[in-house]
Amino acid sequence: MYQRVLVPIDGSMTSNAALDEAIRLARLTGARLRLFHLMDPMKFANGFETGAVYVSDVLPLLRQHGRQLVEEANARAAAAGIEVDGALHEDFAGPLAELVIAEAAQWGADLIVIGTHGRRGIGRWVLGSDAEQILRLARVPVLLVRSPKGEAADQSRMASSACEEGVAAAA
Repeated sequence: MYQRVLVPIDGSMTSNAALDEAIRLARLTGARLRLFHLMDPMKFANGFETGAVYVSDVLPLLRQHGRQLVEEANARAAAAGIEVDGALHEDFAGPLAELVIAEAAQWGADLIVIGTHGRRGIGRWVLGSDAEQILRLARVPVLLVRSPKGEAADQSRMASSACEEGVAAAA
């Protein structure tokens, strides 16, 4: 059965639903969880801030937010009695899907549990789907977890705008 479960997290309701499912699965199988949060340092770069402001203010806020996400998710899993570790990854090297696949291979994961927004139609075409790419590229099974309809989009927007507000305040 699954003993090493990789869980990409981003703080959204969808990601939290995936973490909850991974915790339930780990309780049943005795699995260890590894949390994976990718801090995308270019997400809030808009070209209007100076390099110094970006390096001294924006990046530290992004790191702080990422560390907080990982710490909170670690605490949730540990409170459930699950062996867990997590890391904040800062990378310019490629798309999230490729980095998750590389982490799964490096760590020896035998399952990836990831939240999906379940976008369809033009939204999926325009925005793409990290979960779909992970599903296509993974060499191990992937469990896709959807949040209750509507809640995921609302929560994702709230988490993103909270981080954006912190970054905007720094600029």
